[in-house]
Amino acid sequence: MNLDTELRRGQAALGLELNDTCQAGLLRYLDLMAKWNKTYNLTAIHEPERMLTHHLLDSLAVLPHVSAERLLDVGSGGGLPGIPLALARPNIDVTLIDASQKKCAFMQQAAIELGLANVTVIHDRVEAFRPAQGFQQIVSRAFSDLSEFVRLTRHLLAPGGEWLAMKGVFPHEELALLKGARLKRDVALAVPDLGADRHLIILEAV
Repeated sequence: MNLDTELRRGQAALGLELNDTCQAGLLRYLDLMAKWNKTYNLTAIHEPERMLTHHLLDSLAVLPHVSAERLLDVGSGGGLPGIPLALARPNIDVTLIDASQKKCAFMQQAAIELGLANVTVIHDRVEAFRPAQGFQQIVSRAFSDLSEFVRLTRHLLAPGGEWLAMKGVFPHEELALLKGARLKRDVALAVPDLGADRHLIILEAV
C-alpha cells in the first residue's frame, strides 16, 4: 500500500484539500508514531496502514468542525487528534495534555521534528491544569464518558466555548446522564475505510 496515495484518497473522501506541506507532515508523523510505538506503546495498532485510517483520517474527520483559535486536546496520548489538527491548521494554537510522561515525551519530540510552533505539550492531570486563559474548544478522543469529560475540563472552557467529544456509536446513555452541559449538535462522521460508526458530539455548557 502506498501511504501517500491512500492519505490523499482519504482526504478527498473527507472533502479536505490539504497542501503538500501538511501531507508530508502527516506522513512524517505517522512514521514517528510507528517507530516510537515499538518501545512507548502509544497505540494498540502497529500497522502504518491501519494507523493511517484509524488515527490520521479519524482525527482529520473533525477538522471542518474546528473553529477555535485556541484548542485543547485532552488525554492526547500519542497526539491524537491534536497533532494532525495542528498540522492541518498551522494558524491555531493547539495544547496537548496527558498524564503519561512517556506519551508527552513522544508528543514533544514529534512537535519538534515536525516544526510545529503552534503546539504546546503539557504533562499533567487535566483537573490540575490551570492556564492563564481558557480554550474556545476542548476535544477528546476516547478520554472518558461525557459527564466525566465535562466535569474534569469545565474550568478550562472559555465563555461561549464548546466541547468536541469523538465517539463511536451514538452515546444515548451518556447523554441521558449528562450534567453541566447539553448537546449542541451531533455530527455523524464517515471515516474512509474505517468500517465503524463515528460521531462527533458537540456540547455547550449550561
